[in-house]
Amino acid sequence: MSEFTQILTKYWGYGAFRPLQEEIIASVASGNDTLGLMPTGGGKSVTYQVYSLSKPGICLVITPLIALMKDQVENLNQRGIKALAIYSGMTGQEMKIAMDNAAWGNYKFLYLSPERISTERFRERISQFDVNLVAVDEAHCISQWGYDFRPSYLRIAELREMLPDVPVLAVTATATSQVIEDIQEQLKFRKKNVLRTSYYRSNLIYLVRNEEDKINYLVKAVLKAKGTGIVYVRSRKLTREICDLLRKNKISADYYHAGLSSKVRSERQEAWKSGRCRVIVSTNAFGMGIDKADVRFVIHLEAPDSVEAYFQEAGRGGRDGKTAFSVLLFNNSDKIKLQKNVAKSFPEPDVIKRIYEAICNFYQLAVGFGKDRIFEFSMATFASNFSFQITEVYNSLKILQREGYLELTDDLENPSKVYFQVARDDLYKFQVANASFDGFIKLLLRSYTGLFTNYVSIDEKLMAERAGISSELVYEFLSKLRAQKIIDYIPQKKTPFIIFTKERIDIDRLKITKENYTDRKRDYMQRIDAVIHYASSGHKCRSQLLLQYFGETESVRCGKCDVCMERNELNVSKYEFDSISEQIKKLLLEPCFYEELLARIEGKPENAVKIVRWLLENEKIVYRVDNRMEWRK
Repeated sequence: MSEFTQILTKYWGYGAFRPLQEEIIASVASGNDTLGLMPTGGGKSVTYQVYSLSKPGICLVITPLIALMKDQVENLNQRGIKALAIYSGMTGQEMKIAMDNAAWGNYKFLYLSPERISTERFRERISQFDVNLVAVDEAHCISQWGYDFRPSYLRIAELREMLPDVPVLAVTATATSQVIEDIQEQLKFRKKNVLRTSYYRSNLIYLVRNEEDKINYLVKAVLKAKGTGIVYVRSRKLTREICDLLRKNKISADYYHAGLSSKVRSERQEAWKSGRCRVIVSTNAFGMGIDKADVRFVIHLEAPDSVEAYFQEAGRGGRDGKTAFSVLLFNNSDKIKLQKNVAKSFPEPDVIKRIYEAICNFYQLAVGFGKDRIFEFSMATFASNFSFQITEVYNSLKILQREGYLELTDDLENPSKVYFQVARDDLYKFQVANASFDGFIKLLLRSYTGLFTNYVSIDEKLMAERAGISSELVYEFLSKLRAQKIIDYIPQKKTPFIIFTKERIDIDRLKITKENYTDRKRDYMQRIDAVIHYASSGHKCRSQLLLQYFGETESVRCGKCDVCMERNELNVSKYEFDSISEQIKKLLLEPCFYEELLARIEGKPENAVKIVRWLLENEKIVYRVDNRMEWRK
């Protein structure tokens, strides 16, 4: 058994790696910068975690979502692996202690949000970290051609200068050929090195259903289906409505979105993973880092606005290798909605500028000031105060972020935290001199460990129950101990943050560039068109369409999707269908009449008739006004 397999078995309990995992680890172990492309659920994080555990030192992990970062840290700590995280929204004292621990505390993983890399505090301390690997999770975020580009990811390249001899491992589940090239260039790979598995999933059956009454279809499909599943929608409101509808039809269901508290999200996620809840109805907030093997169906009630997003979400089905269904419900109104999303996602430049000016006024920032300032940000409050729509605020902020004026973090729920600022001896003296606090301090120390070395999450309600006192009294004790500098106490809060990455500038000097507006709008429209093409196409295997989007042009028909099944009913072999279709395409370079076309096709006449009819029904061949037929481009 290799050293890497021993680590995998010790901490994860697996006796063997999944496809490609060990090859990626071996590549990094040889000192190579490596880009690992693995499908959703392929175990990307295990590659950098196992490698780093095999070496002295700490692994820096860059990841875009704070919630995902916190989940990873918690999971590693539960396995007995020391991990911590640094992200915007932590206090200066929290960050100092975290960096002290990263430098001297024998920690193996430091998770870092990308905007932290260029801060003076981090740059001063990084030389004290014994870094064995830089891991870039969700690496497609570094590419301007990626569907989820994050400008702060461009700062990762600065780590190459600070850590010139440390290899970089970048991992992602979805990347087009253009994005693959861009990732390696942006991360300054010493030589190109891509390890990938095919995106083909033989056990996934892709279906597109053109349904006007989607709700009726959904209920019937879920009642008929076996096992657990996910229903994706695009609004928080709809998650609750669809969940209620499923429950009325005696289907065990719950709903999930980023607006719920972390406790509720965790409880619902666990109920679904354990099988107590059969169906989870969710926005795209559900799925990141969730590895449930036996999902039998994933149904999209509404289409996402990129093939990448659809492929990732659909790919959460069938991770155990058994048959699973990925179903997209699509009709003409979906096409109209997707096209309208283009205008919503790109507010007019003057709107973007007004929103920038309003945010600066909201925080009372003067021109020339504000760089590196961090503020809690309630989008609903801001939009209401300045009479903006929430969607135009959010999308304007994304464009301002691309331009480098500010950063918006994901919605973050921070539990209350406590850290003892005094040594144990000094604490004992305080307890002796302040008997009224003695019992509460002992309760705190009995309930939580690590309070002298790090900020520890606490639950005031749980402490109140254990002590038989009110939550208000617990809060009062904690506040008084903080006032006397015995502890640092950070009460619970839930909010995203805005980080000003540049000083405020006058609105006349604010630039919305062609690269970040016109070009990105065009890219977005192309992604929308690709989704519409996938959903509307009736002549090509669904699996082949998806794989072709990601650059796999030599794939074979799956034989199981709705297009393949309809084609199978023709009782014509794949070879003959493809051969005759290709003939027809070439013959119709010059439009001709139906009888003329049939006469020129080589092969069995009865099969030629079937295939021509099928191509007509699926609108791949169309009649012109002169009654001639032509191939639809």
